[in-house]
Amino acid sequence: MPSNEQRRAAAKRKLERQLVRRAEQEKKRKRLTIAGSVLGVIVVAAAAAGVYFLTRGDDDAATNAETSSAVPTTQFVNTPLDIPGPQPPAAKPATVDCSYPVGQEPPAKPVTAPATTSVATDGPEVKVAIDSTQGPIGLSLNSAQAPCTVNSLVSLAEQGYFDKTSCHRIVATPGFGILQCGDPTATGMGGPGYSFDNEYPTDLFAAGDPALQQPVNYKRGVVAMANAGTSPEGKGTNGSQFFLVFGDTQLPPKYTIFGTIDEAGLATLDKVAGGGVKGGAEEVGPAIPISFNTVKVG
Repeated sequence: MPSNEQRRAAAKRKLERQLVRRAEQEKKRKRLTIAGSVLGVIVVAAAAAGVYFLTRGDDDAATNAETSSAVPTTQFVNTPLDIPGPQPPAAKPATVDCSYPVGQEPPAKPVTAPATTSVATDGPEVKVAIDSTQGPIGLSLNSAQAPCTVNSLVSLAEQGYFDKTSCHRIVATPGFGILQCGDPTATGMGGPGYSFDNEYPTDLFAAGDPALQQPVNYKRGVVAMANAGTSPEGKGTNGSQFFLVFGDTQLPPKYTIFGTIDEAGLATLDKVAGGGVKGGAEEVGPAIPISFNTVKVG
């Protein structure tokens, strides 16, 4: 039988092993806590950077100046965002009245506001074919969820506003992957000379809802409007600039989603994104330049 001394030594060794295990568990717990905190900071920072990128340099709606600023890639669905809580808005009336007030600054390229301001909300999906210098980009625009936005973009495209224009900004960082286009001046300051209000997903939230400031996931394949960022609800801050999402992007739900990108378009965007940012900066043009030769509806 073991002596008292042997039993004490065995108990001591057992206690030492327990203390070592507890110390290792505590270290692991701290590492996980730190990792979780860092991840949270990264997500919030990405969203904050996104707002900065999408509004930096913007003037207010009166000047119509804009700046920089995916879901299944072949079909627009009702909720292409990871939004906890809000439900889809109530069914829209058969038509909506779209307002396109003229601003103080002239359009960046000769163009007029849409002649049609009474827009049906049950219209068919609108197909847009972009012939770019880096490959085709096909868009499917959803006029049911964003009737005023689609009405404006179709009008601009039919007037040749987007033809021979360059995409002036790319952001390709974890939690943020967009290519911004739609400014004929390629400076981030050009607009169509008029403005209009946000639609989906901003219209899921009540005015003043703090959730409008919280990041959600704009999924790869989404097409959304850049805006001036001067109104929490996006009143009168949209113009002609939009961004094509090639990587899931964390942003507050204040940028109107109006369609999706097809597979060929995503391949084109991936090609451009693969080249990185010109000069290695964070928010300038892509190192692989991309321009739109033509943007055709139908």
